[in-house]
Amino acid sequence: MIRRNPSLFVGAATVALVAIVALLGPFAVRADPLAIDLSRSLAPPGPGHWLGCDSLGRDMLARMVWGSRLSLAVSTSVVVFSLIAGSLIGGTAALAGGRIDGLVMRAVDIVLAFPGFLLAIALAAILGPGLLDLVLALTAMGWTGYARLVRGQVLSLREREYVEAARALGAGDGRLLWRHLLPGIAGPLAVQATFGVGGIIVAEAALSFLGLGARPPAPSWGNMLDAGRQFLLVAPHLTTVPGAAIGLSVLGFNLLGDGIAQAVGHRD
Repeated sequence: MIRRNPSLFVGAATVALVAIVALLGPFAVRADPLAIDLSRSLAPPGPGHWLGCDSLGRDMLARMVWGSRLSLAVSTSVVVFSLIAGSLIGGTAALAGGRIDGLVMRAVDIVLAFPGFLLAIALAAILGPGLLDLVLALTAMGWTGYARLVRGQVLSLREREYVEAARALGAGDGRLLWRHLLPGIAGPLAVQATFGVGGIIVAEAALSFLGLGARPPAPSWGNMLDAGRQFLLVAPHLTTVPGAAIGLSVLGFNLLGDGIAQAVGHRD
């Protein structure tokens, strides 16, 4: 199994590691991520502070652990909301057909005409900094991919015999979509969602880096990168540690998505 699909194994192990750190890390790391001690300012990694301290003397390990919780919470929330909204919109458009389908897909095309990250920046700037506003901005960017995927899959499945049988038994469009069609495309949706989590982790970090995400002093990998860049030469751990966490997390979700794609035969 591992030899046939190493991406699935390595990706799942990496994602599991990140999830364990986010869920159980705060119980193992007792340091307060917000506690300021200027006597430890820019302390390098060492005993007692294994990842060092930032410019305000806050423990980097504690901030990294709590930052992982924020990053995973935001990314999974955005993916869930985008998946639900996109599935509903794309599936409804495919089942309705005709003018409704055309109008919905033109709306999707209009959203896709804007560079996704720039659209998220604009929405985050309008809504203001904050986690809820960040989730809304990233969801507004992410639902279109799910809508197009679900629409295409539903168009190919709606003429199948089991769908026709369900319709003949009186199933409405809503029941057809949620009980019969979406379960049949769970594999492609899982692949899209897994890749989506990795992309949202990067987007959340980038928006927080620009000051449009989590509000300091809340620990976020993005605002930790922003705070550490001015000390790049004297305290490189302030940027390398959160940068490595972002890279490892994204790599894990991308490998997992690739492994799931191979397992379900979604792509070659």
